[in-house]
Amino acid sequence: MNLIIWLIVGGILGWLASIVMKRDAQQGIILNVVVGIVGAFLGGFLLSPLLGAGTINMNDFSVMGLVVSFLGAVILLAIVNLIKRGSVR
Repeated sequence: MNLIIWLIVGGILGWLASIVMKRDAQQGIILNVVVGIVGAFLGGFLLSPLLGAGTINMNDFSVMGLVVSFLGAVILLAIVNLIKRGSVR
């Protein structure tokens, strides 16, 4: 059951991050899930020690854990934009 919740929350966070970074029209549902989960890993490495919160990958479904995971997904999409276009937007 945790896997299903993890995938759903990762998809929602990836979708929200793609809206913020204006990449929503270029991504499908599978890529949104991947961005949400990989972004949560990235947020866990970069932001979790700074903010003292876990991520959805650490089974931390608190508000702060969701924010860290979301910010990790936004950072991931910014890196992808930087590599593909040469600018973050």
